Amino acid sequence: MSADYAGDFVRLEVADGVATLRLDRPKMNAISFQVQAELRAAAEQATERSDVRAVVLYGGERLFAAGNDVKEMAELSYPEMVDRSASVQSAVTAVASIPKPVVAAVTGYALGGGCELTLAADVRFAGPDAVFGQPEILLGIIPGAGGTQRLARLVGPSRAKDLIFTGRFVKAEEALAIGLADRVVEDPYAEALGWAKQFAQAAPYALRAAKEAIDRGLATDLATGLEIERQQFAAVFATADAGTGMASFVANGPGKAVFEGR
Repeated sequence: MSADYAGDFVRLEVADGVATLRLDRPKMNAISFQVQAELRAAAEQATERSDVRAVVLYGGERLFAAGNDVKEMAELSYPEMVDRSASVQSAVTAVASIPKPVVAAVTGYALGGGCELTLAADVRFAGPDAVFGQPEILLGIIPGAGGTQRLARLVGPSRAKDLIFTGRFVKAEEALAIGLADRVVEDPYAEALGWAKQFAQAAPYALRAAKEAIDRGLATDLATGLEIERQQFAAVFATADAGTGMASFVANGPGKAVFEGR
């Protein structure tokens, strides 16, 4: 496995159609402004590369990320944070906007900005030791990288308010029960890789269309969402993979098509 993008604290490692977007800033993977810039760069490369069909977000065996760099933020005045706040959000948004399946493999703490980064994934696989939380309120602030919005959309507004108002930590089993985690497994990275690898030979433009229809549809009313779906549904008929897939289904049944990615 080679490091195809290598910042000081973020790497994008690609093998067999799957990219691992790895945070590596000892000891706690604190998400500084530099880490945010590197996340944007890695997400851009994952988006652009045709050999990347799916992405795994990973912070290592010990923990995912314990939050944004509070020491760095504590030094900023209000005008300085006004200038920086878009950067705080855009790093997570860049990951959420990768038009491919994205899975977060969560070990240990995923708190504050770390929890917000997991929310940018399409699914979350947690280890038994995983701990999620948005404890910003305990610092006298609020989540600023999408936590108030993505968490509410994922687990519902009342549960999101409970977690954000109290700042309490959520262990793996509770996270699974409320929908904050999708699986609790002994080895979340191995499980995430296995999930991601199933898309290495899938039809990438169909996956892209499905993800865009779901994500854009969630941000609007049902009628508009259905129109987004209709347009994406019709659009994939322009791809060679659609013809290949349907012809293979008619001749051989489902799951036998060999897609070219075009």
